[in-house]
Amino acid sequence: MKVERLPLNALRAFAEAARAESFKHAAARLGVTPGAVSRQVKQLEDRLGVALFARQANGVVLNDAGRHLAREIDGGLERIAAGVRAVRERARHGPMLTLSAPPSFTQLWLLPRLMDFEARVGGIEISLEATQSFTLPVWQGDGARLAIRYGRGPWPDVASYPLFGDVLFPVCAPTLLAQQIRPMRPADLAQHTLLEVGWDSPQGVVFPGWREWLEAAGVADRLAAPQRRYSLSGLALDQAIAGHGVMLANAPVAMDRLQSGLLVRPFGERYVLASPMTYELLTPPSGDMPPAVTRFVDWLLANAFARQTAGMAPRDGTSGELFRTFLLLGLTAFGGPVAHLGYFRESFVVRRRWLSEADFADLAALGFGLLTRWHWSAWRVVLLLVAAAMGVGLLG
Repeated sequence: MKVERLPLNALRAFAEAARAESFKHAAARLGVTPGAVSRQVKQLEDRLGVALFARQANGVVLNDAGRHLAREIDGGLERIAAGVRAVRERARHGPMLTLSAPPSFTQLWLLPRLMDFEARVGGIEISLEATQSFTLPVWQGDGARLAIRYGRGPWPDVASYPLFGDVLFPVCAPTLLAQQIRPMRPADLAQHTLLEVGWDSPQGVVFPGWREWLEAAGVADRLAAPQRRYSLSGLALDQAIAGHGVMLANAPVAMDRLQSGLLVRPFGERYVLASPMTYELLTPPSGDMPPAVTRFVDWLLANAFARQTAGMAPRDGTSGELFRTFLLLGLTAFGGPVAHLGYFRESFVVRRRWLSEADFADLAALGFGLLTRWHWSAWRVVLLLVAAAMGVGLLG
């Protein structure tokens, strides 16, 4: 079809409706009525001669043709938007970072923490794009276009920095758990609605969900399939908070709601499902990272690693705590600092209170900034010197 004959308004309406599988959601995004969105989608379907949605009593669901077209349109619209942004950004004087990330991760983890970056670091304007579509990161003068992706690496033609591993666990509202007369067991989920997130991976990777969790818990033959499915984790999370069912979530999506008490884990630390997925920050594979972008990357990596250890319970204190720390510093020089970050936080922030959480995050940012720019041999030398100094102090 020629460019001048493309129904651009209908394509845009379809793209918005496809993202959340909702005409109402698309209407709110476009500033029109749900009826207008429905008419635009119908015109597009008539033009193509194929249905794109399955109409149901409680809404619409993308069919195979719709999912295929949505992926192609998202990529095309993203390239158009990137071209417009590039022209606009050339006229800007300050550094600009455009960061694309999955919608629920952006809403539930990244966005609430950006005020901390702006207050404590700043120096760069950040534009967020909540999308599953993948575009290659590029350096743009003193700014950049980067991406946070959720999936299964390795990612081609990029440099990647791991943010979060993926472990899935059930969450629900406290009121739902209060209805139990004894501690909940996996078989008790038969009395509750299971909320499923039907994530369509751009990589074609199978996303683990309730079926895998029920099999791992040994109750797959006693529970029915999930009754409600959502295209975004944020939608399922809202339903779980409202007490409408039990959701299978991961830490980045649920951690703030768990800490605030809006959600609880009905099985505590038990019955977790390891997932092959990861959240990773993607940057261009070569070239120098601009200073303003470097400050953001350091802050992001430090926050991701620090937040992963924020819920750790203090260990029992022993007289050998400093000696253990000395040994861990030495081990870290050969095994990587990330594995022991939680122990350092616990020792210096939780137990001894030598550092505040903010100071710890600053030190972590400095450390990971060194990691991203120093050769590993230099990093190991520094840690070994610190370990040696602590050892001399301990023995003296």
